[in-house]
Amino acid sequence: MSGRPLQIRFLSSATRTGQLPDSDAEVAFVGRSNVGKSSLINALAHQKQLARVSNTPGRTQLINIFEHAGGGTLVDLPGYGYAKVPGRIRKDWPEMIEGYLLEREPLVMVFVLVDGAIGPTPLDGQMLAWLRENEVPHTVVATKMDKVKSSKRASRKRDLADGCRLDVGDIVWVSAAKGVNVDQLRGLVVGHLTPAR
Repeated sequence: MSGRPLQIRFLSSATRTGQLPDSDAEVAFVGRSNVGKSSLINALAHQKQLARVSNTPGRTQLINIFEHAGGGTLVDLPGYGYAKVPGRIRKDWPEMIEGYLLEREPLVMVFVLVDGAIGPTPLDGQMLAWLRENEVPHTVVATKMDKVKSSKRASRKRDLADGCRLDVGDIVWVSAAKGVNVDQLRGLVVGHLTPAR
């Protein structure tokens, strides 16, 4: 099951949780702008343009929801921390993202994407602390691991895990560009959505 592309299709976008369609089970992806969120969602589905990919951070400005063929839904949340997004949009993000994470009843898991090449930023630390404080179930996914030299990967993994206050084994290490561990993450996503069937 995990080796097959994730069978998802775009369903709708929203600015508030109340605008989203009903779901039996839902997983969400959140992370700093330019962490590779859209690229990873596309890799999970083995599609190039399912989630919009841009060289300009901050392109995802809405809550985007995708329908999973096996049941349940997947959500792509706006990236946080990019200053060049218009102020009127940026100031809405905390309310939009936090409102979703606290109010969305079908939500069963939040995948927090952290840039594996640079490690957790202060904003990533704030997000993880907030999720823990509010008891929101989450899993850290370290992206762009192909950009870390093989000789430095072991120490980078330790440093990143320490920065996230986790053990190395608690983190999913992936590369959307090279397909590293995408099957593992796909299996986790399907596992969380399976009860919806």
